[in-house]
Amino acid sequence: MAYIRYVPRDEATGLLEQLYERYAAHGGDPDNIIRVHSLNPASMQYHVQYYAHIMRGRSPLSREQREMIAVTVSAANDCFY
Repeated sequence: MAYIRYVPRDEATGLLEQLYERYAAHGGDPDNIIRVHSLNPASMQYHVQYYAHIMRGRSPLSREQREMIAVTVSAANDCFY
């Protein structure tokens, strides 16, 4: 497993603090896949926008099909997500 340095939520300021609040999971900390972008908050915003486009944007695949692809790939990669 790779270890990537990130800014803890209690040390976040400015834009990063706002993004952490926006993307926090159920009132806790944001998921790790979001926190890895903490050194570059703009990349965090782009990541979330990209994910939203892939999963909810126009596509010949239904939302259910896209979710099934994501689950299958995550399982094949032994990924928590």
